[in-house]
Amino acid sequence: MILTEQLITAADELAPPNRPVMLHASLGSFRAHIAGGADALLDALLTRNRTVLVPTFTEPQFSLAAPTTLRPKRNGIDYTKPSAAPTQSEGTVYTVDCGLINPHLGVFPATLINRAGAVRGTHPLNSFAALGPLADKLISEQSPADVYGPIRELAAHEGKIILIGVGLNRMTALHLAEQQSGRRPFLRWARAADSRVSMVEVGSCSEGFPRLEPELHPYAQTAVVGASLWRAYPARQTLTAATAAITADQSITHCPDSDCPLCRDSIAGGPIETLHQRV
Repeated sequence: MILTEQLITAADELAPPNRPVMLHASLGSFRAHIAGGADALLDALLTRNRTVLVPTFTEPQFSLAAPTTLRPKRNGIDYTKPSAAPTQSEGTVYTVDCGLINPHLGVFPATLINRAGAVRGTHPLNSFAALGPLADKLISEQSPADVYGPIRELAAHEGKIILIGVGLNRMTALHLAEQQSGRRPFLRWARAADSRVSMVEVGSCSEGFPRLEPELHPYAQTAVVGASLWRAYPARQTLTAATAAITADQSITHCPDSDCPLCRDSIAGGPIETLHQRV
């Protein structure tokens, strides 16, 4: 059994007090029961006055098909193919208190958004949520036209990115490095607060991010809890190193699928039209 004391010890080794941490976690990686489950892990990370940031995306629930008048080129999507139907009614509008989350993100983000005091962003497809003293500050930086604002703020506060039993393909912050290298975020569709269909920024394919391991390895600190390997990366330095690597070789993030339309269009620079040209 994994005890609370073990979680707190690992958190203290990897995350400074009074700083924000962005977490990606697989509870299955412990290969043992965690006393208190995801709540215990969250409490361990919140100790020492830390703030915890997580992605709380909702593409399956709120994504819409591309309207015929809003179809940018080089957008990582084949407009001739039918898109997956949302799990909610197409008239449903995302709200910060909807309680929904992409189930592929795991138990931990779902646990955080159900905590009293959690702050969740208004982005209808790629929201972030945070809990702790800096939660409002981090989340206020996000909008549908600035999807990765919370990650920039994380770096500005010298925060850490912690991977618990998962690889670099789960490090959402690397999408900001792609953007900083000159790529434009992809554009997708959802209903705005006024129920109108609008475009919003989203990320690209992340399955090629493990190819950045040689550039990022020098920054990683590690700890082991049970069978779970924890890796912590300083957000600011990690973004700087990843941005430099992608700028030098845009193909470095290409996933193993040579025909991936997301990688192809992202490496080419992303959509021809930007969301800001529409606004």
